[in-house]
Amino acid sequence: MKSQTSHWCARPQAAKLAASAIIAAALSGCANYAGIHSDKRMASAEQFETAHSLPAEHGRWPTADWAEQFGDAQLKALIAQALKDSPTLEQAGARLRQAQAFSETAKAGTLPRVDANYSLTRQQYSSTALVPPPYAGGWQTENKGVLTASYDLDLWGKNREALKAAVSQAQASEADEAFVKLTLVTAIARSYNQLARLYLLHGIAVREVTRREQIDRVTAGRIATGLDTEVERRTAQANLATSRAAVTALDGSILTTRYQLAALVGAGPDRGLSIERPTPSASDEVQLPDNLPADLLSRRPDIVAARWRVDAITHEVKEAKAEFYPDINLSAAIGLDAFGFGRFLTAASRTASVGPAIHLPIFDAGALRAKLKGRYAEFDYAVAAYDQTLIAALADVATQLGQIRSSDAQLTDAQAAQQAAQSADQLAMTQYRAGLTNQLTVLNADVAALNAEQAVANLEMNRRDQRIALASALGGGYVDTSSAPAR
Repeated sequence: MKSQTSHWCARPQAAKLAASAIIAAALSGCANYAGIHSDKRMASAEQFETAHSLPAEHGRWPTADWAEQFGDAQLKALIAQALKDSPTLEQAGARLRQAQAFSETAKAGTLPRVDANYSLTRQQYSSTALVPPPYAGGWQTENKGVLTASYDLDLWGKNREALKAAVSQAQASEADEAFVKLTLVTAIARSYNQLARLYLLHGIAVREVTRREQIDRVTAGRIATGLDTEVERRTAQANLATSRAAVTALDGSILTTRYQLAALVGAGPDRGLSIERPTPSASDEVQLPDNLPADLLSRRPDIVAARWRVDAITHEVKEAKAEFYPDINLSAAIGLDAFGFGRFLTAASRTASVGPAIHLPIFDAGALRAKLKGRYAEFDYAVAAYDQTLIAALADVATQLGQIRSSDAQLTDAQAAQQAAQSADQLAMTQYRAGLTNQLTVLNADVAALNAEQAVANLEMNRRDQRIALASALGGGYVDTSSAPAR
């Protein structure tokens, strides 16, 4: 009796050993990701040499209303309208909402699911098949109502990594929206500054017309006294016509810029006709904030977006790795199933089921490995894109600062040249009236004065434009308030 009992006890043990052997054999033949990896790492701001190009000057970072310092109340109103009506911002907002919805979908994949189903089927059963009498050959109505529940155990974290990737993509889309906003505000501020430049040059051109009219009158008087000839008169008239044409050209450029501003704020061209001449504020000294390279990482929305994309693909890599392991899904169902209506709600019609479903990839012709290789390639691309974004941002700040410093140096000499040219122009005109010099000397002095005045105006407006670009390069008041991506 004892030996017989031992014999029967040994059978379950043998079954367990056999099952273990089968599982081990299956696992040994399963798809695996051995040899697939990446050693790419995101660059840090500190590894780039910036001490001389971006010195610490104890300056301040731009504030959220940074663009208002470059214009007047009209510029503020244009920016407010753009933030409200611009289709460009609406597109960015739609992309953000789409990313957020995708993250909600990914979150649903980590939670249990419950469904209710009901079906009513009227069917004639074959009298020569599997269905026995009395149903064979007759029509029957089947009522079936089932409540099902399922839950993926997610033992290897595939669904959790998918959720983390979706959340990071949503964070990237949020930073993208901020970058689109920054780009739009920068475009409006720079276009507004261009409008101010055109009005400034227009005023210079109008004054030049007045000077050319004066030269024409003096030339007419000199012809009457025999000091000049008809050649000088025609020359004066040609120069006057050229100056008037310059005014007309600037009128066209001003109108075009107004239309451009209207489009930027999301309005029709008639909105541009109501834009008045800008009254920009005076320019001031530019100083860079301290700890610039490191802090720029959280101040530039494009850098923040690139960083979140690296984080998202990192989780997608982990998700792809988890697909190499078995999936275990628990499911259960309870309901009622009966022929006809009379017995549908009775205890005898109850039906129930419960059990696990296991999926184990064994041979897929390399599909999972190829997918993981693709994810690693995307990861390498995202890291390279982040590094390029960081390098471009540092170069952007350094370039705008260098241009501002160059404009400051040029302005000193240009203003001195303007004063000298204006004095020479006035002296030449005085001598021309007195008959002490000829028209060519007057025209040369006038052109020199005009060029010097235009040069100063352009340098001043260039410097303002460069300051706008620098404030934008420093993030335009953006600060990343999201939690740092997990590593």
